[in-house]
Amino acid sequence: MNRQIKILLADDHQVVRMGLAAIIAAESDMSLVGEANDGAEAVALTRKLAPDIVLMDLMMPQKDGATATADILETNPDAKILILTTFGESDEMKQAMDAGATGALIKDTPREELVAAIRKVADGQKVVSPEIAHVLATRTERPQLSPRQLEVLGYAAKGLTSKAISSKMGITADCVNGHLRAIFAHLNATSRTEAVATAMRLGLIA
Repeated sequence: MNRQIKILLADDHQVVRMGLAAIIAAESDMSLVGEANDGAEAVALTRKLAPDIVLMDLMMPQKDGATATADILETNPDAKILILTTFGESDEMKQAMDAGATGALIKDTPREELVAAIRKVADGQKVVSPEIAHVLATRTERPQLSPRQLEVLGYAAKGLTSKAISSKMGITADCVNGHLRAIFAHLNATSRTEAVATAMRLGLIA
């Protein structure tokens, strides 16, 4: 029997949530564990329900999707967040991807592609719609790391081990390593040395 992919929906439009819920209900390997009406509720429910994937709208009240994504990944860097968006939200999309979202799709993505994307994200793959990839590729701003990621990177630049960093920051070594993986993804780096060198070149750390 396939593992159930636990999904949390975050969208302030009930009709959108109903449509997504119907798609999820039709898949034997997926289950809907919760629905959030705004970004703040999305953060709270993710911490409470620990879903495998959060389907996150970008434009929501209380807290937008990009901010909610950053807040979730700040405490759980291994969380998987799949952004659902419309065109005209390139700034917010870039913020969400820089924060560490696992993927992004436009809202009118065909049902079959959405289902396939959910499964890929659950398996740890990154999925980005071609239209969104093009928009992101045309933006040349430097990567944005969260304050916690910059703190981890700063300690790494000093040569501290994950265990030493965890002691300094009061978090687990696994959490430190999760932040490092996110940092590597943001900077297209494969090692701490490369990440530190890239961050210094970009002026992210001194």
